[in-house]
Amino acid sequence: MGTRETDSFYLVGTVVRFLAKNAETGGYCLCEATVAPGAGAPPNRHAGEDEAFYVLEGSFDFTIGEDTRRVGPGDFVKIPDGALHAFTNTGDAPGRLLIMNAPGLVHERFFSEAGEPLPPGSRDLPASPAPPDIPRLLEAGARAGIAFPRPGG
Repeated sequence: MGTRETDSFYLVGTVVRFLAKNAETGGYCLCEATVAPGAGAPPNRHAGEDEAFYVLEGSFDFTIGEDTRRVGPGDFVKIPDGALHAFTNTGDAPGRLLIMNAPGLVHERFFSEAGEPLPPGSRDLPASPAPPDIPRLLEAGARAGIAFPRPGG
C-alpha cells in the first residue's frame, strides 16, 4: 500500500478501512467496513461511481430504490449507477462488508473528509464514539458528489 497518514476512518457506527485506493489500483477502491448493530448507510445516491458490497459477516438489509432484501455471509449486492440505496446491520453483533467503488474517488474523498481518522489498520469500533456532526457529513457528501435525500424528498 502507498504512504498515507491513515487508512481507517470512523463514521456513524462504521469503521471504514481502505485496503486499496484508486491511485494504487488505477481504477477502483476497495474497503473493509465493520458496521455496528443497527448502523449502516442512510439513503444516498451518487452518479458516475459503481458500487458493490460483499458480506463477510453478519446480516444486513439492503434497500435499492423501493426494494429491500436481507443478505448474509457470501452474498453480493450491486448498486446501479445513481440508484438511491441504503443498508443496515440487522444483527446483534458487528457485521463486516467488503465495498468496492469504481473509480472510487467519490468514496475516498467522502470518508476521508467526513470520517474521524483512526490509527492505521483499525477495524474495531470505538468504545465511546463521538456523536455524529450531521451538517459536516452533509457538506462532505455534497463536496464529494453524494446526495442524502431527505425522507419523502
